[in-house]
Amino acid sequence: MAAPDFDALFAAASRVQRRAYAPYSRFRVGAALLADDGAIYAGCNVENAAYPVGACAEAGAISAMVAGGAEAIRAILVFGEGAEPVTPCGACRQRIREFAGPETPVAIAGPDGIRARFTLEELLPASFGPANLPR
Repeated sequence: MAAPDFDALFAAASRVQRRAYAPYSRFRVGAALLADDGAIYAGCNVENAAYPVGACAEAGAISAMVAGGAEAIRAILVFGEGAEPVTPCGACRQRIREFAGPETPVAIAGPDGIRARFTLEELLPASFGPANLPR
């Protein structure tokens, strides 16, 4: 299996990050993932006046992937602005885990490019996933 094209993921996440609906926090995030079907799926955060009802960029990308018919994440990139790296929140780490294995690469980027790379295992050690549940 070829290495993920992080330049293509960066371009997709950067493009969709500008479309984020963030009127309350003004903190726009984009995410793009490479799925098992070879396609790139992207999502952006969508806030809501009732704060807990908003959706993270990673959740949007995963929903697009599932709607597109793919079943697994091969790599994901999260794009956010600011001085600190924008890593997936705890809930999104678990969402990613539903469709990705511990070795799945997770890249963290900002306007200047990729800032850090992790595996999902590094971000969510000893995780609970689909294999923990009986089929």
